[in-house]
Amino acid sequence: MTTDVASSPAFFKKLTSLSLVTQIVIAIVLGIALAAITPDIAKSFAMLGGLFVNALKAVAPILVLVLVASSIANQKSNSDANLKPIILLYLIGTLSAAFVAVGMSFLFPTQLTLDLAGVNANPPQGLTEVLSTLAYKIVDNPINAIATGNFIGILAWGLGLGFALKKANNNTKVMLHDLSEAITAMVKLVIRFAPLGIFGLVANTIATTGFSALAEFSQLVMVLISSMLIIALIVNPFIVFVVTKQNPYPLVFTCLRESGITAFFTRSSAANIPVNMALCKKLNLHEDTYSIAIPLGATINMAGAAITITVLTLAAAHTLNIDIDFASAILLSVVAAISACGASGVAGGSLLLIPLACGLFGINIDVAMQVVAIGFIIGVIQDSAETALNSSTDVVFSAAASHHIENK
Repeated sequence: MTTDVASSPAFFKKLTSLSLVTQIVIAIVLGIALAAITPDIAKSFAMLGGLFVNALKAVAPILVLVLVASSIANQKSNSDANLKPIILLYLIGTLSAAFVAVGMSFLFPTQLTLDLAGVNANPPQGLTEVLSTLAYKIVDNPINAIATGNFIGILAWGLGLGFALKKANNNTKVMLHDLSEAITAMVKLVIRFAPLGIFGLVANTIATTGFSALAEFSQLVMVLISSMLIIALIVNPFIVFVVTKQNPYPLVFTCLRESGITAFFTRSSAANIPVNMALCKKLNLHEDTYSIAIPLGATINMAGAAITITVLTLAAAHTLNIDIDFASAILLSVVAAISACGASGVAGGSLLLIPLACGLFGINIDVAMQVVAIGFIIGVIQDSAETALNSSTDVVFSAAASHHIENK
């Protein structure tokens, strides 16, 4: 008994030294096992999941406001015209990803097991009401927007403050950047507790609903991964072919092999920048162009994030039986694409923008944050695949645009 107690600190130290992905996998397995063996005890861990969801709900609104404002205020203008075609391809690719995600979500609608007690769904009736809701949310008081989780209003104030502060002195911009870093650190702290939260969520969900929840998660992952594969293997090659008039697949497969695989395991577009820079040099791209385009792509080229935001938002809408017409789906695609460009640099950062898209359809923050929590459960696969698509596409589009510029 003494030996066991003495060895416990060493065991927990070794456990906490594992990667976040490994810890989440262990949490999922333990949660399923506990629910299968003793469902009543498993339900008692529901509080862990609830605390995790509430912590996300607390940090996400402030993160979006400060991150967007800081990103715009500290953006350095660059007069190099060679970046324009690359940025255009980044935006086209991200918007195309959102369109594909909408199509896949309609073909394979997914309903989730959520706690809807006390939730009064008030879905908008058609595009006119969606636009009306959007307009009123945009002009919301910023304090009220943060307090109520009105992410559309938060985004609007973030954009406004960012552009207004572009002319501020450097000390103000540095302070805003430091504040952004501090909020990001708080988000990272919350995410470090994700294994405990996910353990509680999985244990309680399986104990309450049975193993049908696992089928929901697998279908959700299937829709997400299929959408990302369509972008990587069909849409991106088509865009490259239109730009270069050459067979796109040698370039696409090279980027997936040398950039995508590394990004899949690092789960960070920012961490994969050195790999992409080396690949661009290997492809003989112009250094003055790719040295700016690659870091920029790690920030705004977010096809995978657009897919994640769109698919999970529509899963929430399907769960609440909200009918989404074609025009509203197109609007969602645009909002998802814009939101994706501001995705946080932390692992799972795109998930925190789901409430923004959910706000289009009157889905409240309590429901949206439950969907975010599910996103963290499937994030073992989703976030890795998302980052692989995002990062490899940075090089694909940089190379395609550079080829186009050279041949003009």
